[in-house]
Amino acid sequence: MELTAVEIALLYKNRWQVELFFKWIKQHLKIKSFWGTSENAVRIQIYCAIIAYCLVAIVGNELQIDRSTYEVLQVLGISLLDKTPVKELFTNSDYNDVKELFYNQLKMNLI
Repeated sequence: MELTAVEIALLYKNRWQVELFFKWIKQHLKIKSFWGTSENAVRIQIYCAIIAYCLVAIVGNELQIDRSTYEVLQVLGISLLDKTPVKELFTNSDYNDVKELFYNQLKMNLI
């Protein structure tokens, strides 16, 4: 009962920002489970995922790719073992429906 109404409102606002950050992590970084259980292991995995996401966003911006960062991540994810330069992946290929391409690639790998 020592806090003012403004201080409580600011605390709630900060708490909400933390909730939004975790929502963003779940939606964009695609961390399904943590490989380690220690605090350090979890931090390292989150930092690595954030760094990878930022690098992809930078590449997308530098190459002026007219796709969302999520779509760029999907294309790069299915092209990991491909030796095609990144710029060519987006200029010489027609990725109208990245999800369809991804599922077709999965089907081919299962056969």
